[in-house]
Amino acid sequence: MSILSSINKFFFPFYKSKNIKEIFRILNSNSEKNQAMFVGGCVRKHLQNQKIGDIDVATILTPDEVIKKFEKTKVEVKKTGIEHGTLTLVLEKDRIEITTLRKDISTDGRHAKISFTDSWEEDSKRRDFTINSIYLDSNGKIFDPHSGVADLNSKKVKFIGRPDERIKEDYLRILRFIRFSIEYSDFDFDKETLKSIKINLDGIVKLSKERIYDELCKILKLKNFEKIYNNEILFDIFKLIFPEFKYIDRIKNLSLIRKLKDQKLNNNIILALLLIDETNNHEYFSHKYNISNETRDFLDFSARYLKQVNKDKDFFNKNLKKNIFYNSKNKIESLFLLHKLTKKKFNYKEIDSMVNQIKNISIPKFPVTGNYLLSKGIKNGKKIGLLLKQIEKKWIDNNFSLSDKEITSLLKKNI
Repeated sequence: MSILSSINKFFFPFYKSKNIKEIFRILNSNSEKNQAMFVGGCVRKHLQNQKIGDIDVATILTPDEVIKKFEKTKVEVKKTGIEHGTLTLVLEKDRIEITTLRKDISTDGRHAKISFTDSWEEDSKRRDFTINSIYLDSNGKIFDPHSGVADLNSKKVKFIGRPDERIKEDYLRILRFIRFSIEYSDFDFDKETLKSIKINLDGIVKLSKERIYDELCKILKLKNFEKIYNNEILFDIFKLIFPEFKYIDRIKNLSLIRKLKDQKLNNNIILALLLIDETNNHEYFSHKYNISNETRDFLDFSARYLKQVNKDKDFFNKNLKKNIFYNSKNKIESLFLLHKLTKKKFNYKEIDSMVNQIKNISIPKFPVTGNYLLSKGIKNGKKIGLLLKQIEKKWIDNNFSLSDKEITSLLKKNI
């Protein structure tokens, strides 16, 4: 925690921004009691001096009452999840998600049937962990019914109430436990929690693949994801949930790459690191979790090119411009980092040198266009397309350079 971030937190907390204050002024109008309080990640991150992303608010007001509050104001109300009691409030560039206090009527391990309540205690009981059940009002006063602040400060991730009951309400909480443990805990788990996770692991299959993959992405995005390697129990649970990660031992190298000043580790690189082998393992994973086309494309690219890289030690030194032209700087840099992550030894000077070389390479613009060929008397559209490909290949093979004389010579051969 830096001195500057501590000062900013003290003098400029997120809840004192102009737009947030205005939203809460409207919410609390005509009432002496708190009608709404911040909850969840924004409170947890505020207390830990972390960067705050999404802002979640809980309220005793029903969705209809919230909508009525903001009639004839500058605040836009979006009915993003009104069936669950959730609305999105937008004022200029600021937005918050506000949800009516709820209590569970029934659960099936995936979804909960809920009813609205005006009890903050009831609402807190349906949350997963003590560190996620800390409420903060618009004046910075904390309501902490489950001692979440103490657990946060002592690096404990604890379920609210009995772990077995919380997990059976939503089996995704097993993955959420892994995520929050990596980010906030010292891995000092109680036996009941670990036992409950182990006996409920089969419940993961009841979840949609989309929810599992979404939570996995949040885990991989953690700046200290590789910390999981230091806890055998958590590590084994993670492997059981994702058996496709055949090379999960490689994650211990992530901390080495993170030491680089301008490293660009992202989920695509980490997924490729865990998945890519000589089989179609990554294709099975892509299909199973219906991943995005962008990620699927990078995994296919990595699988194809890593074979070449492993066979040719000089791959990144020769034809670098050509590979960047056909792919992109980002892809080639990611491929280089991925290649190094699969190795046991790191040469930081070599990595820095190659990354800088990739960044500084300039690819000139292809000098020939279809209009240029038309001006030279070539009218057939199909022939223009074929000629452009031939000239482009010659241009690339000639280190991205062709003189007017060479272009004219190529045209004469094809006219």
